[in-house]
Amino acid sequence: MHSTNTTSRRQLLKWRPIHVVMIALALVSPLVLTAILGGAEALQRVKSFPLGLLLLMLIMAFLCWNLNAARLRMMLSGRAGRLGQRGALGIELASKFALCATPGGSGGPATLLLLLAQRGFPPAKGAAVFLIDQGCDLLFFLAMLSGLVLFSLLSDTQWPHQALVQWALVGLAFMATLVSVVMRYLPRLLRAPGIKTPWPGRYRRRWLARRLLRCRQALKITLMLPRSTLMAMLLLTTAHWLMRYSLLYLAVLGIGGHADWMWTFLTQMLAMAASQFSFLPGGAGAAEVGVGSLLLPLMGREQAAAAVLVWRLISYHLYLAAGAPLFVLYSYRMLHRSPAQ
Repeated sequence: MHSTNTTSRRQLLKWRPIHVVMIALALVSPLVLTAILGGAEALQRVKSFPLGLLLLMLIMAFLCWNLNAARLRMMLSGRAGRLGQRGALGIELASKFALCATPGGSGGPATLLLLLAQRGFPPAKGAAVFLIDQGCDLLFFLAMLSGLVLFSLLSDTQWPHQALVQWALVGLAFMATLVSVVMRYLPRLLRAPGIKTPWPGRYRRRWLARRLLRCRQALKITLMLPRSTLMAMLLLTTAHWLMRYSLLYLAVLGIGGHADWMWTFLTQMLAMAASQFSFLPGGAGAAEVGVGSLLLPLMGREQAAAAVLVWRLISYHLYLAAGAPLFVLYSYRMLHRSPAQ
């Protein structure tokens, strides 16, 4: 049993040369795209970016990390041992590094579950915590998109590509409805004769069913937290995303551009959703092109390129720089943990 767990850890934490190449491409892609799209003038605007504004963006990024760490502590509610803000921040940064360093963010949830398992928190319950985390984010973006749609309909807005707002709302609402229905009728779906799992064999199907039902039960337990705790989690979620998605607006101001805050918020949300289709970690390439193309109608090419570069340095590269040492440290500890532990 212990040897199996050790093997799974090594397989999860093993980095191949292709992973290093993909991360390197993700790191240099913003600089290359900035040089191609904006030329020397864009790079000059980045060099002359106000230091005070850059410091403000760094502080906001640090606050975002701590807001997520506080939300993690609330979701665990003492069920993973004594977890202070410092420990929660370490888990947050390490798991976000894995999310930013893998295509589609696939390594983030796995790293989070593994780190929580090291604290005695079962993976099934950890998956429920992850679902609650994603659910809070989904509720926030659904509310924001609804507000943006109402604002665009009731006021005289002049946003470019305004139809994207309605389509994004439809897609997000469909995702929320689908997840809710699946979790609500999971026992019935598992008993349906026409439902097949990717794993053949009765034993493996039963094992999968038990894991899903255990995850569903853990999800129900988490949702039964006091309303004050759930409201606090939603407030932390709101504060985190409002602050994080203000980084592009500050980047635009720093390079001398002008854009509406709501449009920069929507720009990031739509571009980051589209970046999930990129094969590079962090949606590199797709994120920069998406945000840049949505900013072009409002400013010059060199300004858009410079704003995108500053935004990615704070919202993506900084996560990698802060989370990499912690990820390596936790990986070393797990790989060298004795079987008795």
